[in-house]
Amino acid sequence: MAKKDVEALLIAGGEDKHIRAKYDAPATLEEFVTLAAEDGYHFTVEELTEVLRESGDNFEKHGNPPKRSIWWT
Repeated sequence: MAKKDVEALLIAGGEDKHIRAKYDAPATLEEFVTLAAEDGYHFTVEELTEVLRESGDNFEKHGNPPKRSIWWT
């Protein structure tokens, strides 16, 4: 179930620029997971890391302004 929550958030972010902006702000995986829990997405840092690894995505920010390229479309 938790991996499905990770996937649901990544898809939601791919569809909505406001979600992307909100979740591009946290500096750490822990902050990202805490923010997600507040919005009803329940998963651990390990589960998030596993989904990102499986999809070939990287949590690090890049560009100016800094953004993540983890969002699924």
